[in-house]
Amino acid sequence: MNPVIRADGSPRFAMISTVAGAVVNIILDPVFIYGFRWGMTGAAAATAAGQILTAALAVGYLCRLKSVRLTARDFIPSPRIMRDTVTLGLCSFLSQISLVAAMAAINNMVAKYSALDPVFGQEQYAQIPMAVVGIVMKFFQIVISIVVGMAAGCIPVVGFNMGAERRDRVKSLFLRLLAAEAAVGAVGFVIVEFMPGALIRIFGAANESAYYTEFALRAFRIYLCMIVFACVNKAAFIFLQAMGNAAASTALSMLREIVFGVGFALLLPRFFGLNGVLYSMPVSDILTALASLAVILWTLRRLAAGEEKSYFRV
Repeated sequence: MNPVIRADGSPRFAMISTVAGAVVNIILDPVFIYGFRWGMTGAAAATAAGQILTAALAVGYLCRLKSVRLTARDFIPSPRIMRDTVTLGLCSFLSQISLVAAMAAINNMVAKYSALDPVFGQEQYAQIPMAVVGIVMKFFQIVISIVVGMAAGCIPVVGFNMGAERRDRVKSLFLRLLAAEAAVGAVGFVIVEFMPGALIRIFGAANESAYYTEFALRAFRIYLCMIVFACVNKAAFIFLQAMGNAAASTALSMLREIVFGVGFALLLPRFFGLNGVLYSMPVSDILTALASLAVILWTLRRLAAGEEKSYFRV
């Protein structure tokens, strides 16, 4: 029989502390902005108050832990732990920085080639492409947030089982996660391909011009047509990082955002104009999926052979 692991409520508490901070932020925003007439200063103060509450709850929780006792010795820096932490943290840092670079390239190309478009080059329609791409990316971020949440929820499970030498569990969880993320992507695909008009109306574009509606429909259907691959790719990046395989995770992330994301955003518009910016997303996701598939198969073989290592210890 498998040993029973007693949970200490950490995931639930993490959710409560985060939600509490967000709720306080939401409540204090109108109070500070309109009630106290602090304007943007009030919005900043509300955000800071929410973060302070979250931090205070976290500190209070750590001080009441029964399974972990903190002593002065625990605050002495450990070179090994610092090395492993920096290695894993660098993966997330590079992933976020590369994403910013990819978005900057896309926005610049949208601005450049919309000015050359016969319709959007006109002053009254000049802002349409940028606004539409912003809406499309907002929906994409919502879907990816679900994907990231599901993958991040696997991190403590992966860490425990890698340290406990239960790589069979890690392999099973990896496959289940990929299937679940693909299902999320499939739902997103159905929405963007068959119900893009509803998304446009949600973002308040019902009274816009016909050019706006036509471009928005085209942008949703082209830009996010490979959203299933995008979801699976993101899950693979996070899971590999959770296993301690930061090198593979970082390489895939950089390949997606810098090599493919920036590269195709700069290249394809030269041949397809404004549509080329839209094509850059699915092309990048397809090629990244092929690279991810190779890394996933390699990782599964190593797990089966018991060769995969992890930075996590028990």
